This record gives sequence, C-alpha cells and structure tokens, in this order.
Amino acid sequence: MFNAEIKSEPFRNTIEVLSVLVQEAKIKLAPHGISSIAVDPANIAMVSLALAKDAFDSFEATDGEIGIDLVKLNRIMEMAGKDDVIKLDLDENAHKLDIQMHGLAYTMALLDPSSIRKEPKVPILDLPAHIVIRGDDFKRAVKAADKVGDYINIGVKGDTFFMEANGDTDEVQMELTKDQLIDITPGDAKSMFSLNYLQDVSKTAGKVDQITLDVGKDYPMNIKFAFAEGHGQAVYMLAPRVDSGP
Repeated sequence: MFNAEIKSEPFRNTIEVLSVLVQEAKIKLAPHGISSIAVDPANIAMVSLALAKDAFDSFEATDGEIGIDLVKLNRIMEMAGKDDVIKLDLDENAHKLDIQMHGLAYTMALLDPSSIRKEPKVPILDLPAHIVIRGDDFKRAVKAADKVGDYINIGVKGDTFFMEANGDTDEVQMELTKDQLIDITPGDAKSMFSLNYLQDVSKTAGKVDQITLDVGKDYPMNIKFAFAEGHGQAVYMLAPRVDSGP
C-alpha cells in the first residue's frame, strides 16, 4: 500500500537526484518514507537517497518495492507547476501508479523490480578530508573545469580546498580557504574525477545551500546534501580515475 501527497518541487528534486545517473530505479516503500540505491551502468557512480514521510503533506505506506521508469516520470512532472500538489496512489493489482496534479490524471505502468539492476552494497569508507562547501561554489568550479578538460583534481592542501583541471593548453583552479568554506577538516586528499559525472551530480548538488565532500587520496569521493527542507538526504559516491603516470 502506498498513497501520498507532496508538493511538486521536493518530488521533482527527488526524481532528479536519481535520474542524473540512472533511467530506472527500485523505490523502497516503508511506513517512515521512501528510499533508493542505484549505480550507473559503467559502475563509476552510485547514489543513495532517502525521503522521510515528513517531506509529504500526507503519507501512508507499507513495506514494499516498486520499479520506476524515471524518464517517463520526469516527463510527467514537466507538466506540474511549482506549487502544485502531487497525489500518488499505488494500484498493486494492476502494477500501476496513479498520479494526479492540478486537474491532470496519469496512470503510469510500473516496472518489475526484478528486471532492474540489483541494488549495490554501499561501501564504508573512512576518508580523511571533509569539506562543507556552498552548492553554488561547487557547481561553479565544476562548470569552469569543464571548459578546459575532461577530468578534475579535488583535494586539500593545509587548510585550503582546491578543485583544478588541466587541458591540452589551458588550466583552471579554484582555491577556497577555511574562511571561505562553511567548514573543513583537513586531511591528505587529492583524487581525480570525471567531469562528465560531476556535471550531472552538480545539477542537483548545485541547487542546495551546502554540500559535504569526503575526499581521500586516489579514493572514491562522497558528495552529501540535504533537500526537501532537510527531510531528504542524498549521497553520491564517485569512483576516481587513477593516473598511472609515465
């Protein structure tokens, strides 16, 4: 059983957190909210998402799992106004999700959860450097780096956080000191990441007031942030590109 009402903006943001990496997702239903874990087809990036029942205007659910075509759902949500309330009702017998908004009523066929890629195990990493940065600063650095190269180095030097990219002829660097960041826990950290993935992640992470980056030396990076007025939590884990050198 699942029926709920939620404002369109937090629901759209929830879908986007997943859909920047995958086109299909398993959504776990529970009395306390919904959640999902997914990995992109290339095994480079993983996303973990949880949206508590308090993010909804009304929420009722029993434990279960549904498969969602995120491409279809995004297209439906394009019709929603910013202040519309989205009504969701699961038809378990027909394996469909009824979606209502401002006079429109959709019936969307659900996917068989067993046909969707198996949920990965989330590795536990003890990364040495922790940076709390404004979402728009992160997005600006990624956008600048994308203009000169395909990869970006992210790390910490002393109390300074840096993001830098080098192309064939050009380079760009952003450095933010402790006073320019929201917070920093220094540590030995420098890793290289694909800008293709960071561009996608920054579409969602760049919208929030602050994000937390957990970084190590040639280790995956965790990108964490809250949304939906703190009732939603998203974590991206991005694998590094290890440069073997000459």
